[in-house]
Amino acid sequence: MLHPFQAILLGVVEGLTEFLPVSSTGHLILAAWVLGLEGEAVKTFEIVIQAGSLAAVLGLYRGSVLAMWRGCLGRDAAGRRLAINLGISFAPAALLGVALHRAIKAWLFTPSTVVAALALGGALMIAVDRRRPCPPRAASGLAAVGPREALLIGLAQCVALWPGTSRSMATIVAGLLLGVPATVAAEYSFLLALPTLGAATIFDALQGGPALLRQLSGLSVACGFVSAGIVAALAIRGFIRYLATRGLAPFGWYRLGLAAAVWIISI
Repeated sequence: MLHPFQAILLGVVEGLTEFLPVSSTGHLILAAWVLGLEGEAVKTFEIVIQAGSLAAVLGLYRGSVLAMWRGCLGRDAAGRRLAINLGISFAPAALLGVALHRAIKAWLFTPSTVVAALALGGALMIAVDRRRPCPPRAASGLAAVGPREALLIGLAQCVALWPGTSRSMATIVAGLLLGVPATVAAEYSFLLALPTLGAATIFDALQGGPALLRQLSGLSVACGFVSAGIVAALAIRGFIRYLATRGLAPFGWYRLGLAAAVWIISI
């Protein structure tokens, strides 16, 4: 049984790390390992509380979400383009995720695989931060992401199916390499979380929902949802302000340090 206090801790970890390029899934796996939590219900809980983080995106970016809704109704051309681009980005990971869902949970939800992904992702971020970036695209705002960029960002997101890689890291780094400004790449990554994490949450809830309801209380699930949403909203605001003036290297060094610490503890 997952105690509400443990659920709050996992919710804080989820909300703090979901939109930072450090891997929320990796941190949740490590946090559950430290707390001695295991089982299918806990794995499902770690996915389901992502809904709290998505609620934060819906609230903070409601203008873009409403524009996409109007675009689907033929009333907003920019909103329609954004919705189409997000659909293009979402498709590759959706197809691959469904095909490899069982294998990913069986083989990659372990501390050792997370450590490897954290280290490799950290090294990549440091390398990207040090190289001379591509000139920013002439288009401003989310218009800087066209269909070509959307597809390449979507393909990069597939790498994040390996827990510990970080969906945010993969999509933001891909955006930067394509010449998308850092803050725009981050905002596009946040919006891409809506279909990507939304689908993953629904899929896991349907697959592992019975075990979740049998083993965990509604209070624990609610505590995880609320804490994830509140912390995610704060993390998103802080991350955007940070990216406006800083790079990704500090997050890369953090990932390398965390990977080393967990490896030392586990041996």
